[in-house]
Amino acid sequence: MDQNQMEQEEGITLGELLQIIQKHIVSAIVVCVVVFAAVAAYTFLAPKKYEATAELLAMSGQGAISGDANASQYSSIGSYINTQIATYPQLVKTEAVLAPVIDDLGLDTTVAETAELITASNPAGTFMVGITAETEDPALSQQLANAVADSLSEQVSTSMDTVSKDQAPVSLSVVQQAALPEGPSSPNVPLYLAAGLVVGVILGIGFAIVREMLNTRIDTTSDVRGILGSSAIGSIPDDQILLKQQPVVVAQPGGPIAEEYRRIRTNISFLKTDRVSGEGQLIVISSVSPSEGKTTTAVNVAAALAEDGAKVLLIDADLRHPSVAKHLGIEGHAGLAHVLSGQMTPKDVVQSYWKPNLHILPAGKRPANASILLNSDTMEALVRQALTQYDYVIIDTAPMTVSNDGVVFGRLANGIVLVTGKGITEKKDLQETAETLKTASVPVLGFIFTFADPKKSHAGNYYYYYYEDGTKRSNTKRKGGKNTKRRQ
Repeated sequence: MDQNQMEQEEGITLGELLQIIQKHIVSAIVVCVVVFAAVAAYTFLAPKKYEATAELLAMSGQGAISGDANASQYSSIGSYINTQIATYPQLVKTEAVLAPVIDDLGLDTTVAETAELITASNPAGTFMVGITAETEDPALSQQLANAVADSLSEQVSTSMDTVSKDQAPVSLSVVQQAALPEGPSSPNVPLYLAAGLVVGVILGIGFAIVREMLNTRIDTTSDVRGILGSSAIGSIPDDQILLKQQPVVVAQPGGPIAEEYRRIRTNISFLKTDRVSGEGQLIVISSVSPSEGKTTTAVNVAAALAEDGAKVLLIDADLRHPSVAKHLGIEGHAGLAHVLSGQMTPKDVVQSYWKPNLHILPAGKRPANASILLNSDTMEALVRQALTQYDYVIIDTAPMTVSNDGVVFGRLANGIVLVTGKGITEKKDLQETAETLKTASVPVLGFIFTFADPKKSHAGNYYYYYYEDGTKRSNTKRKGGKNTKRRQ
């Protein structure tokens, strides 16, 4: 049994539970508030009810509970009274007891309806009988409790005389008249509100757990970090500016997204790639699946590095679905595929873009044998030669679920940078990618989280920013948090 299976069998740890709650805190709070509000509404809108209780004492017909009786008689009388008292909770709801009460009080109810308003109790170890009436009218509760107590006493003293008076039949005496209730007995506001809050919290946490179990896609950087075990080197929100045929640092150099790519540029300089003295740094960028923004990331990272003065070569090695040239709006019919097949030299197809120190090597035409070309000695020689001429060589390679090219290039770079898209990357695919890379001894140097929620990415920086023309615009985001057109 592997470690992952053992962890699954152990269940959710407290730390994982806290992470789940934090991840779905808004939903959990909404559920909690809705439940609490529903309970509060019921509590304050439900009809108030008032309780009144009359107390009766059971004794022998001749008052022989104590005094004249000897020990044997006392025990016999006590047992008899206990036996009779046990029947009173049922007796009090009978027509014999309640019909006279209905007539005396002039109630417009049936015996069955009146019985629902009355309860009788006998505290353990006593000869006391409590008659409680609960209605929406405090005065009626008082009258009803006293009337039922009197009716029960009368019924027991007359109709229930099943033995001769010499044998001391049971009699009931009212020892405490029901008082007028000072306040409602139901609903119990503090109790109900406290229960509503507790139930709301429990249901909120439960909802968060269920939602997490049903959610099969990556939603936060913590999801990615938990699976890959590596750190985030950047988080890019979803924005229409990323769909332009220009890097953000070119189209909107003063915007917050351009600043985030500059942050990524700084983090990339600290990646532990396999560098030879006097050579540049090889950065391999891939993703788990298509449409997560890996090409957008590669293009913008290359531009951010070139902006800082570094000499950069961006290679579109996704021969199955080339998109760098389209993203930049440059000629892309001739490129890497022609170089690897021996039809052209790098000098023939490498293009300068934006700055003299930023060069692009498009993918060219789609070859039928992409895997063979990318795994060839020619490809490796091309990369190694490029590292002697550039400060950074960035390879945009195919998604891991499409091909294993990322592993091939990752070995040359001693690791890869993985792009993961919020709401796009499947957790199981990310897990399989992590295992594939681990088996191939290719570490994930870091990941870049795309389609991130602007409110959670350096909160406050993405709401408003100024364009070069001086106009202030807010972040544009379509419903669901994703642009209508997916980024490559």
